[in-house]
Amino acid sequence: MMSATERPLRRGQMALDLGYEPSHAEDDFIVGEGNELAYGHVIAFPDWSGPMTLLQGPAKSGKSHLARIWSERAGAVYAGPDTAEELSRVGGSTPLVIEDADRAGYEEPALFHLLNQSMRDRRPLLLTARDAVAEWPFQTADLKSRARLAAQFHLQLSDDIQLSQMLVKLFADRQLAVDPKVIAYLVARMERSPHEAVILADMLDRLALERGTAVTRALAAKVLAERDGRNDRSQLALDLEGDDDE
Repeated sequence: MMSATERPLRRGQMALDLGYEPSHAEDDFIVGEGNELAYGHVIAFPDWSGPMTLLQGPAKSGKSHLARIWSERAGAVYAGPDTAEELSRVGGSTPLVIEDADRAGYEEPALFHLLNQSMRDRRPLLLTARDAVAEWPFQTADLKSRARLAAQFHLQLSDDIQLSQMLVKLFADRQLAVDPKVIAYLVARMERSPHEAVILADMLDRLALERGTAVTRALAAKVLAERDGRNDRSQLALDLEGDDDE
């Protein structure tokens, strides 16, 4: 019986959902024009001008990775929706991380008290969010006014090089070595977002497992066609032209 740690060797074998653990090590963070200011601010801790920082950006843009880097540097505790109220009551000076402040289901009073406490006692606090503070789903105006006092950094993918590096890391997290030409092929044709990069890496990992092959340009073309919703076989044939050796 095939071990759960083995990749299938024959075309048509069923792919197992092996899972993977993405690396949040500082050395694996990809620094580019779209995040270098945020990265520089995080690693400058504790030399911050104020106690609060907000990292804003789309899904998979590196907010959580930066938060993990900072938490390890600062010895921070993560405040979740189920622990925020208790942490706000206990107080203290231990640095805090609040992930997905705009969408994780935090109770407004608890979140307000943590932000207010950070400003009052200069307790280091790092928040992450996808949306701008004005769009957060809270009714308490004072909560948003406190959040606006944080040093704010917007994360985004800025160029082909950074997107390529992100794909390389995503494949490495899945223990896949992918030819740079395949990476370049994907970058030139994919939707330019970190979320899309994660989806493509997952789809290609699964397809390569099912077929028992490496991640090739032919597989990349197939996955891109599926993502684009294309059913035109002539267009797909053009994408695959010259790939008979893969």
